[in-house]
Amino acid sequence: MKNFIVLVVLAMTLVACNETKKNNTDYADTKPIETSAHPGKKLMETLCYSCHGLSDSELNRIAPPMIAIKRRYMMGNISKEEFTQSMQTWIKIPNEKNVKMYGAVNQFGIMPKLAFPEASIAQIAEYMYDFDIEQPAWFEAHYQQQSGQRNGRNIKAGQAKGKNNF
Repeated sequence: MKNFIVLVVLAMTLVACNETKKNNTDYADTKPIETSAHPGKKLMETLCYSCHGLSDSELNRIAPPMIAIKRRYMMGNISKEEFTQSMQTWIKIPNEKNVKMYGAVNQFGIMPKLAFPEASIAQIAEYMYDFDIEQPAWFEAHYQQQSGQRNGRNIKAGQAKGKNNF
């Protein structure tokens, strides 16, 4: 009888171990939270993509794509707080004093002042800072070309003072 009890306990232990392993495997296979669930992504698509969208060709744009904004605003290894503050400042008061994207302003002009809530801008900035964002198919080649121009070729007046052309 004692041997029978030991066998039952051993069998229950093995079943419990297998079940734990199965459950741990299930958790290991789960993916991290999708970026599509981030509220900043939806806000960016709703509030920003009408002008900064992905579908327009390089020549038919009315504003730079969001990836260009992200890359320019993240230059200098800035913190999330600095990034968010820069975005807040530009969107609240878009004027020549606050310009970071001189080439974009030369091409498209200064964007109109928009009355977006600070919380919405902060969520968009957080999403942009923390996650990879989509870019138009043509963007990488354009970015590389512009980087080459900033590194010594075709420098315009605003850039001569250390300002970037995008």
